[in-house]
Amino acid sequence: MTRALIVAAPASGSGKTTVATGLMAALRRRGTSVAPFKVGPDYIDPGYHTLAAGRPGRNLDPVLVGEHRIAPLFRHGAAGAEVAVVEGVMGLFDGRLADGHGSTAHVAGLLGVPVVLVVDCRGQSRSVAALLHGFRSFDPATRVAGVVLNRVGSERHEAVLRAACDEVGLPVLGALPRRAELAVPSRHLGLVTAVEHGSAATAAVEAMADLVAAHVDLDAVVRLAEPIPPGPAWDPAAELTEAAPDVPNAAFAALSAPKAAFATSARPVVAVAGGAAFTFGYAEHVELLAAAGLEVAVVDPLHDERLPDGTAALVLPGGFPEEHVAALSANVPLISDVAAFAASGAPVHAECGGLLYLCADLDGHPLCGVLPATAAMTGRLTLGYRAAVALSASVPFAAGQRVAGHEFHHCAVTPRAGTAPAWGWRGGEPEGFVAGGVHASFLHTHPAGSPGAVARLARRVSGSSRHGLAFRTSGTTVG
Repeated sequence: MTRALIVAAPASGSGKTTVATGLMAALRRRGTSVAPFKVGPDYIDPGYHTLAAGRPGRNLDPVLVGEHRIAPLFRHGAAGAEVAVVEGVMGLFDGRLADGHGSTAHVAGLLGVPVVLVVDCRGQSRSVAALLHGFRSFDPATRVAGVVLNRVGSERHEAVLRAACDEVGLPVLGALPRRAELAVPSRHLGLVTAVEHGSAATAAVEAMADLVAAHVDLDAVVRLAEPIPPGPAWDPAAELTEAAPDVPNAAFAALSAPKAAFATSARPVVAVAGGAAFTFGYAEHVELLAAAGLEVAVVDPLHDERLPDGTAALVLPGGFPEEHVAALSANVPLISDVAAFAASGAPVHAECGGLLYLCADLDGHPLCGVLPATAAMTGRLTLGYRAAVALSASVPFAAGQRVAGHEFHHCAVTPRAGTAPAWGWRGGEPEGFVAGGVHASFLHTHPAGSPGAVARLARRVSGSSRHGLAFRTSGTTVG
């Protein structure tokens, strides 16, 4: 039986990432298996959660996947764990809209689990009682069950704060002193990703675990966590068959076939960009691709000089290519391979950072040149959820299809010539590119929210004559 809780806060910057990540790592140290989660579309925190828990960090975002999938996705990701720890987003009641849709409180209600509130106690003492009273009583459906006091200045300060919590009847699970050395490097889009931070990320997670283990009552946390309510778990194979019930091809016949039937050489290969430059992805994407009978092969554009043999489709997720653009540009063999692959008409799905990689150049550094466009960093952050409609038919999306996605970038892309747009939003404003087999856009989508996109990709590549054969950098398609 898996027990679960949510770590939330009154506002961003209160220390919930430190507490949540530290809890995951501290519990794992003592032999407890932990399933890590993050509310919202954030790609960065789950990387640190993965290091802390030793399991894939997963996102719970009702805006991107729909309310009905949140509890099943949670049960799927928590399967086999003793404790599930969910890190919230922003303030407890902050969501996409004024009604709090997509907020931590919204997700807590969908999951039916208690909330631990992390409070930044700098500059306050007894006033924390009023703050806790307000958060506890604001929405009776949100069960604030305990508090962790953060950035406590002294023993006397802690004693006053604990007395204030007693006044409102909330148990104090721990009190963390101020520790400046726990700061993790940040930049224009938030924290530096765990992959890029390397061994320093591991050290940061260990420091969080040390802090939490020393100052939080782990036994009390586990007792406060509650069993996950029973119900069905998310099933990628079922999602695919529901998304494309009329697709009688090898990929979907494979869903019910014995695993022994899937020799590696018999499955279409989908190359997915990874490494330090392309870190924005969801664990469920790989699970959906595998459930569709496809083999996922990771390619690192910073180091690999060719696409994997047998590549039938290429997925370029988001990340920070702008931070590695010189090295990406210098990898001419892979750039040439990607350009030839796209020119062959094979499916290429690129989001945000992947879009930049396909442009002719980024800040003057030559890149793949698949798209007739140039890209440049700007001083303006573009961030938010988008309700988008597909303006052009493509491999993953049908024309007219509506999806929920989000933007998260500091870049601008300037087309050089007329191309078909991928999406329309903000009243129909066109965005992105559809050309041949390429679909590229700034829009991030969650594959669990649009399983049909994976189904369409599987249908396309499973019938391709390129399936199972090597693609060479000469630009010649073999097969």
